[in-house]
Amino acid sequence: MSFFRRIWIWIFFLAFVLFLFSSSPNSGNSWNTLERLFVEITAPLQNFFTRTVQATKDFWLDYFYLVDVRQENERFKAEIQSLRMENQRYREMAAGYERLQNLLQFRRTIDHPVLAARVIGRDPSGWFKSIIIDKGAKDGLTISMPVVNGDGLVGRIVALSPHYAQVLLLIDQNSAVDILILPSRDRGILRGQSSEACRLDYVAKASNVREDDPVITSGLAGVFPKGIPVGHVLTVAEPRGELFKKVTVKTAVDFSKLEEVLVILRPREEETSIFRNEQTDK
Repeated sequence: MSFFRRIWIWIFFLAFVLFLFSSSPNSGNSWNTLERLFVEITAPLQNFFTRTVQATKDFWLDYFYLVDVRQENERFKAEIQSLRMENQRYREMAAGYERLQNLLQFRRTIDHPVLAARVIGRDPSGWFKSIIIDKGAKDGLTISMPVVNGDGLVGRIVALSPHYAQVLLLIDQNSAVDILILPSRDRGILRGQSSEACRLDYVAKASNVREDDPVITSGLAGVFPKGIPVGHVLTVAEPRGELFKKVTVKTAVDFSKLEEVLVILRPREEETSIFRNEQTDK
């Protein structure tokens, strides 16, 4: 006999007993002998049955409650993950907005027209420190145009296609920029060393150069407009037997985080002048 069939038999039996009690003509305050006998026999069974039913009911209620809690927990986890992703997206948007604000502020300090571009790639070989931007010859770009961001000088264009351009970074070993040191206004040639600490050549020993002095473009040679921030003096040394001081410069730009840049556009006559100077140097 199955368990559930036994349960139904006991339910029927208890219902029958209750029916006998309810239909009994005895209206006194006490049970007769037969009723007391029935009560003594059936009461423990009724108690057991009641407890069993209640325990089963509680079990199923707890089970469904736990299922609901688990489902709700999974739902909360999904919502938390979604909120985290949304928060990260907002933070990235805020960071992008801040970079654009810096670009716009820097744009106001430049007398030349500029063209905004996005960095879409870097030189994979590792031999050159360069980036690829999403603007090219069809956008009006030409070779040697300066490239900046909101912090300062980035480099110059060295190769072009119709829609893209390669920018040689300031920190590349092939890069050389004529600069001014403030406030002494001493000059030098900044050369890349494939790191954000560049070497500054031809700084006279008589110069009054100190650590943390600002460094800007001099405007000579016609490639870079005058006054673009380059960085600040990092170290100064005076080796014996040398004609010049040994100076290193920390760049203003963090080249590991380049995302948006400005290309400084030049009038046609300036481009012709620069081309002639480059041909003369050769």
